[in-house]
Amino acid sequence: MSSVAWTEFLCGPVDDHAIETVPAMLHEIAAYTAIHSETAAQLFNLCGRRRGTLADCMIAAVAIRAGAALATSNPKDFERFAPQGLIIVEG
Repeated sequence: MSSVAWTEFLCGPVDDHAIETVPAMLHEIAAYTAIHSETAAQLFNLCGRRRGTLADCMIAAVAIRAGAALATSNPKDFERFAPQGLIIVEG
């Protein structure tokens, strides 16, 4: 999970039990770096510069750079990044 997605998760709504148990299910919480910033900006510009989508671009950028699938309950939010290499798993 990217640190950006972790931030969104923590903003909730979420209870203390989930905050304590979810990290055990994760491989790691990946730091957001400069290369992720560059990739997110490219995604934002390629996908129409839509208001309110920058966090999705940031989350997608980390997954793409890691070569990892992105598990989400909102696959429609991320489908536009598939041509850039994002693999989506509905979860």
